Amino acid sequence: MAKSTKLFSLCSLLMAMLFSYSASVQFNDPDWYFWFPLYACACVVNLVNRAISPMGRIQHLAKGTLWLGIFLFIKVVVEDHLSGIAGFLSLDLTERAVREKIGSGLVITSMILHLIATSEPLDPKQRKENKVSKYVGYGMAILVGFSFGHPFVFLVIQKGEIKL
Repeated sequence: MAKSTKLFSLCSLLMAMLFSYSASVQFNDPDWYFWFPLYACACVVNLVNRAISPMGRIQHLAKGTLWLGIFLFIKVVVEDHLSGIAGFLSLDLTERAVREKIGSGLVITSMILHLIATSEPLDPKQRKENKVSKYVGYGMAILVGFSFGHPFVFLVIQKGEIKL
């Protein structure tokens, strides 16, 4: 197994933990029926990662999750724009709209990286010729760094409080 594949697998496991936590806290949300399936499916895709053949059901689940994430991202951005809660580029976690926008963005990015990874050949010799696998692993590492680092900075360093 190549080094980037180990990096990708580790990052996928960390993202699966994050998405499983996100799915578990959605039941007190008024529109939980949108967000729970999004995070639960993203968790499954990240857990299964490459255990199932690339052309199997997991790729279809990743595509469906990607489209659901895009739909919810657009929904949150439109709601945010119409109500004027926070700007498009806002990273202020005190607002629900910003948390939902970041969450759907994380799912979208993760699903894109998984779809790129499953489109690559599984044979290590063929993968060495393709530089994309290295960048997919690095992209997943950046995604993990942002998804765990941003809340840490907000909650611990800035001592922010989340509005419900």
